[in-house]
Amino acid sequence: MLTFPHIAPLARFAADLRARHGVEVPDFDPMDGGIHARMLFLKEKPGPMTSASRSGRAGSGFISRDNDDPTAESTFLFIEAAGIRRQDTVMWNVVPGWNGTRKITREELAEGAAEVRSLMALLPSVEVVVLVGKKAAKAEPLLAGTGVPIFHSVHNSPLVRASKPAEWARIPEAWAEAARALRPTSRL
Repeated sequence: MLTFPHIAPLARFAADLRARHGVEVPDFDPMDGGIHARMLFLKEKPGPMTSASRSGRAGSGFISRDNDDPTAESTFLFIEAAGIRRQDTVMWNVVPGWNGTRKITREELAEGAAEVRSLMALLPSVEVVVLVGKKAAKAEPLLAGTGVPIFHSVHNSPLVRASKPAEWARIPEAWAEAARALRPTSRL
């Protein structure tokens, strides 16, 4: 499916990042809207279940709400609860590559944030960006000149659920608020 027209430019983008940065960069989920997406959910960093080469229990190789981990599950459920159509979304991370640790260095955050502008050029239909987590919010200055409304939520990881349960529980409403900024469209 990575060669389908809606996802092929994003697959090339991910392949280019892998080649230039030398880290494992998962692919975009072809089940999402790809270049036709109206909402970009920009998270922090891929987790271990995106890693297809991980030893032990290998992941999918995709940034996907269908991955077998608690963050992917809450992403799936929260987007559904917010009433957002899957084809209206695309998921990515400010730090695009998995390097075996959840820790995010200042250098990889700066390098990844710099790639966000290139990504936005591939997403002409995006009307709204949702920055999910504090690290993702670091990309906001790069998005300021795009004219695209920017929304924020806490990250939907189990760590945030444990430390900030009330904020975590409000994520679906924050995402629904972002979806209300979309232009009306017919739902065929």
